[in-house]
Amino acid sequence: MKLLNKGLILGIAAMIQGFAMATFLFPHFIPTGGAASVAVLFNYVAAIPFDISLWILNAGLLFAAIKWLGKGTAIWTLYCVTVTAITIRIFTPFITNPISNVIVDLLVGSFVFGVGIGILFRMGASSGGMDILALIISKLKGYSPGKTLFAINGTILLTTGLMVDWKIIIYAIVGQFISTRILDLVCKVQLRKQQGRKTNASTS
Repeated sequence: MKLLNKGLILGIAAMIQGFAMATFLFPHFIPTGGAASVAVLFNYVAAIPFDISLWILNAGLLFAAIKWLGKGTAIWTLYCVTVTAITIRIFTPFITNPISNVIVDLLVGSFVFGVGIGILFRMGASSGGMDILALIISKLKGYSPGKTLFAINGTILLTTGLMVDWKIIIYAIVGQFISTRILDLVCKVQLRKQQGRKTNASTS
């Protein structure tokens, strides 16, 4: 039952993430991270579908997840990556034009994306890409996962933005800042709940 509940929650979180990418961010060619930056670049240069690039890139990075985070995390990550890719594939044909202007879509999309990825991190899973590396570093060094992810993705986003459009650099970094702050907020809520349970257990 616990396994089923975890799969359901992770699936919903991955869908939320994929929905934010396909509906609000990708129509403006705004990447959400390292792997997404490469996917945006491939789509811009060679018209390769976002979902295909994302899945292939993330599947390759799972070797690192198996070594550092264990088979369980790798399997859940592949599951989340697959759900996200399928969600993007489903919604992309319906989004022929951006929903709103780039600022509104950036703010809404980054917030929704942050909620999705925050739930994944809270459950000890990953949406793939540079999230895997951020999880490894946060576990080994104790750094904030959101800030770690921001630093890693920021470097890759700058490169992609310079090749596609310099405005994307600004949009992508703002999006990363918003989504990673939301990520940390979601993780802190879980941490406070766990601390409260430990306090109650010790006093009983």
